[in-house]
Amino acid sequence: MASTQLLDSINDPSELRRLPRAQLNALAEELRECVLHNVAKTGGHLSSNLGTVELSIALHYVFNTPHDRLVWDVGHQTYPHKILTGRRERMPTLRQLGGMSGFPRRDESEYDTFGTAHSSTSISAALGMALAARQKGEDRKAVAIIGDGAMTAGMAFEALNNAGVERDARLLVILNDNDMSISPPVGALNRYLAQLMSGHFYAAAKSVGKTVLGPVPPLFELARRIEQGAKGMVLPATLFEKFGFNYIGPIDGHDLDALIPTLENIRELMAQQSGPQFLHVVTRKGQGYKLAEADPIAYHGPGKFDPAVGLVKPATPPRQTFTQVFGRWLCDMAEQDQRLVGITPAMREGSGMVEFHQRFPKRYYDVGIAEQHAVTFAAGLACEGLKPVVAIYSTFLQRAYDQLIHDVAIQKLPVVLALDRAGLVGADGATHAGNYDIAYLRCIPNVSLACPADERECRQLLSTAFAQDHPVAVRYPRGAGVGVEPLKDLSALPFGKGELRRQGQRIAILAFGTLLYPALQAAERLDATVVNMRWAKPLDTELLLQVAAAHEVLVTVEEGAIMGGAGSAVAEALAAAGVLRPLLQLGLPDEFIEHGDPARLLALQGLDAAGIEASVRRRFAAELGLPAAPALKAVA
Repeated sequence: MASTQLLDSINDPSELRRLPRAQLNALAEELRECVLHNVAKTGGHLSSNLGTVELSIALHYVFNTPHDRLVWDVGHQTYPHKILTGRRERMPTLRQLGGMSGFPRRDESEYDTFGTAHSSTSISAALGMALAARQKGEDRKAVAIIGDGAMTAGMAFEALNNAGVERDARLLVILNDNDMSISPPVGALNRYLAQLMSGHFYAAAKSVGKTVLGPVPPLFELARRIEQGAKGMVLPATLFEKFGFNYIGPIDGHDLDALIPTLENIRELMAQQSGPQFLHVVTRKGQGYKLAEADPIAYHGPGKFDPAVGLVKPATPPRQTFTQVFGRWLCDMAEQDQRLVGITPAMREGSGMVEFHQRFPKRYYDVGIAEQHAVTFAAGLACEGLKPVVAIYSTFLQRAYDQLIHDVAIQKLPVVLALDRAGLVGADGATHAGNYDIAYLRCIPNVSLACPADERECRQLLSTAFAQDHPVAVRYPRGAGVGVEPLKDLSALPFGKGELRRQGQRIAILAFGTLLYPALQAAERLDATVVNMRWAKPLDTELLLQVAAAHEVLVTVEEGAIMGGAGSAVAEALAAAGVLRPLLQLGLPDEFIEHGDPARLLALQGLDAAGIEASVRRRFAAELGLPAAPALKAVA
């Protein structure tokens, strides 16, 4: 890695602010190299962070952080911010168990003023901070940094609408537009206009113009049109000014000689309580690393790699992931049924829909980061006889819970919800974990929920879900399963029915989803019966009661929250039938689980084979006379 002499001298932003401005471009190069080489060693978000190097420097250079609040939207572009705020030495632990989070966290640093990881929350949070400062009589500023993708969400516009009426709020919204580039001539013009429009002369002239020309409507209207025309050279419509913001930009987000003077001017406008400000900066994903610039999607969240070589395909093809199983099923079912349409809220690659988009472009809908709209949009399609499939991460469906109940479930519309990333997701941590879908879905009338144990069942249960005349969700985890090859046909499994996978004695383990396989391993040592339940709702009560009648104790296993989860469904069914059996419910506890390797996290929660066996032995040692649980080695 190249020399980091300047970067090594900065342990917090106060030291950054002491640097001469002439050294900031060199600092940016060092910071970019630091991000690249650290992410190459640990994996993580790369393209977005390479694009915010100069913006991070400029914000901490101009604003008095942490007194002034920076709120980063989503937060996967905050590695430069973290490095500049005293966490450079922790970068080798990024997204590792016990290490630094890949997202802002309030308990990690005072510079992380708001915990983020889901999209489009920054403007709301920053407005809250700005108005809290006003109410408390504190002289502080709040800055929301939001990406162009996050601006597709309705929540961002709700916040803009609210903020626009707060004329004395010291609020700046920065739109980090990284989906376009600025050519040099336009960039120079943008720089000049941005500094002009953020300066005292422009603000004063604008105010005087309103005072002097206001009484003469024709002249005032002419002046207003000239002003809009000047801004229209770089922004065709002054949308954000309609919300009550003073719009500035667009400006090159990699040009510190433009960024810093513009931010300094905006800071002065905020100090004068000149109303909410809106700065439009244009950056490039992957900036400074040509491989990421050429393919920012591939380098969005890579694993470990050699920066000199870039990403390479593994010599041995990896096992098929559940996401790939879904993507192939979607294409195959679309060929067979013309009614199928696919919907994603801005997660085409992550949800495995690239091939579907290419083959069926007129039946593919990317609605942007708008989960609420995605679900209600699917409901509208279903009303007209189509069969919508909404591919959505489990953690993001939470954002559309009202729409799921009100618009889909009450009307009993046949929408299929393909819930990717169910259960623990590893390095992204608690904000992205799909731990709650079983609990929050099974309480909704008319909604069914399937839990495939492997790749073959995933394809079959998707076909089962598609065949129903009511909403059905299919939950599956991130990554690959055990390697059970899916069938080539589109055969379905019986709706709401489980299967007996191993016959044992005295103990019956009821497994929901992919934890079937560690349950089978544990059962070999316990000589326990294992049932692959397949469905959290409807529960196969006929099979459950048969198993309960033939065994002394029952165990449920799920990669989801114990509270209200599949184990709770089993307990409710037994109680309703008047069956009394000792029941051990294994799953995820009532706490948020940190980031780390998924297998290690499962082991820490006692959900690997050894953990399941140990829990059963501890719980039923007295009832069944089982030997004491063997001592387990601590998981590092």
